[in-house]
Amino acid sequence: MRYRTRVTAPAALLGTVAALSVAAPAHADPETGTPGPETLGDPVFPSLGNDGYRVFAYHLDLAYDATPRLVDATATLTLTTTQELSRLSLDALGLDVHEVLLDGVPAAREQAGEKLRITPAVPLAARTPATVTVTYTADPRAALAHTAWVPTPDGFAICPQPNTAHTVFPCNDHPSDKADFTFRITVPAGLKGVASGHLVSTEDLGDGRTAYCYRSREPIATEIVQITVGDYVIKDRQGPHGLPLRDVVPTARATALEPALALTPNLVSWIEQRLGAFPFETYGLLPCNNDASNAFDFTGLETQTLTLYKPNFLLQAEKSIGSHMMHELVHSYFGNSVSPATWSDLWLNEGHADFYGLLYRYERGWADSLGLTTMEARMKDTYARGDQWRKSSGPVAAPNEANLFDSQRYLGGVLVLYALRQQVGESVFSAIESTFLDRFRNASASTGDYIAVASEVSGTDQSGFLGDWLYGTKTPRMPGHPDWTVTPVSSALRQPQNRTDGHWHDNSATL
Repeated sequence: MRYRTRVTAPAALLGTVAALSVAAPAHADPETGTPGPETLGDPVFPSLGNDGYRVFAYHLDLAYDATPRLVDATATLTLTTTQELSRLSLDALGLDVHEVLLDGVPAAREQAGEKLRITPAVPLAARTPATVTVTYTADPRAALAHTAWVPTPDGFAICPQPNTAHTVFPCNDHPSDKADFTFRITVPAGLKGVASGHLVSTEDLGDGRTAYCYRSREPIATEIVQITVGDYVIKDRQGPHGLPLRDVVPTARATALEPALALTPNLVSWIEQRLGAFPFETYGLLPCNNDASNAFDFTGLETQTLTLYKPNFLLQAEKSIGSHMMHELVHSYFGNSVSPATWSDLWLNEGHADFYGLLYRYERGWADSLGLTTMEARMKDTYARGDQWRKSSGPVAAPNEANLFDSQRYLGGVLVLYALRQQVGESVFSAIESTFLDRFRNASASTGDYIAVASEVSGTDQSGFLGDWLYGTKTPRMPGHPDWTVTPVSSALRQPQNRTDGHWHDNSATL
């Protein structure tokens, strides 16, 4: 982004809902035209996302000023309409929008709730390309209803999952609309800017500032984008088959964190033997410089190519962190390469991440949080809780916003995968996994898609079997274990951990 003098609105106005417009002649009337729907109808977040177009690419140009700790930014979206549009909308919250251009021409704009409405001078025809450019300022420390920003003493990182990427940049904030990303991050002397993907250029701007440019080889869902600024050292190493690995580490903590970072090559080798070649151009960890309890309320987040962690977690012994590091690595396959079609499909992400994370743990003889040392023992315990969890948290594939990230999506998802493996055998189960990953690579997939692949590969209709496991209100019989029993529902039984504030929390059995 070209450096410019910032005219900043008062802090109290940043992030407020305001109706803003710019003069432009002969604007279309959205009341008589065809405004795009301001939702994609997600069953968990019904107001999230926008219809009437699909985004092909984002270019995010951010400049961080360390004195006011603000970010001046320009987001350029390349999209294609799917219908005639007299108005289109983007998800946006807490962004002080200065200007909106549509194909280079100023467009009328309005910020309403968490939507940025854009009205072109002439309606956009269906099936045509368009470019939307939004210039804005963001405050990473703004008090918002929910936010992706993680402020640090020397900059910030972001944790957009599940529905907060639009507090960082205006977007179609839904995993079903994945897009290509490029980033330009301008920072003052002493700081580095890093983003998802690989570094393509570094430019010394000659005034004490440096611009770092990144590009992702594969498309990214908005909820797993990573952008970070800080006093970092970049630690490069080689993974299996020459895979470049890079960790982005607070300079002052680089030596202390090295034992954990050095685990990654072997982790990648282990998962590649089970799920195939790593799907992205690089991988690494970002232990961002903030261990505060209110920095973010989770242990790790699988932002694409660069997993976000709190540094103190990674200072523990390998047996305390290795299983969860595998959990986050597995998300590169389930969740990132193949994204959920809707948020009700989250079990595909978390169930698989915990499934392979637990296999990794037990293979090494590390006891889990219950003191158990085999997958069979842990699944027997989980099976006994099945009816209680279905009553208190709903079926595995039918979450709501309040219980989206509770144990039913994690361990409950593992139990479904374990049951399927018991039903079809280990070799067929492995073929189902690889077929699903190959078929939906760089796209989004639903629970129905997984059931269809399981049926196709196994040669037997699995819709009834998996339907009962995923949507039933009672826990089905476990194949191969007729002696396993389900504990009757009781209010005294421990329920899945959950929260009602919509934020992340740790329910992974790999911790």
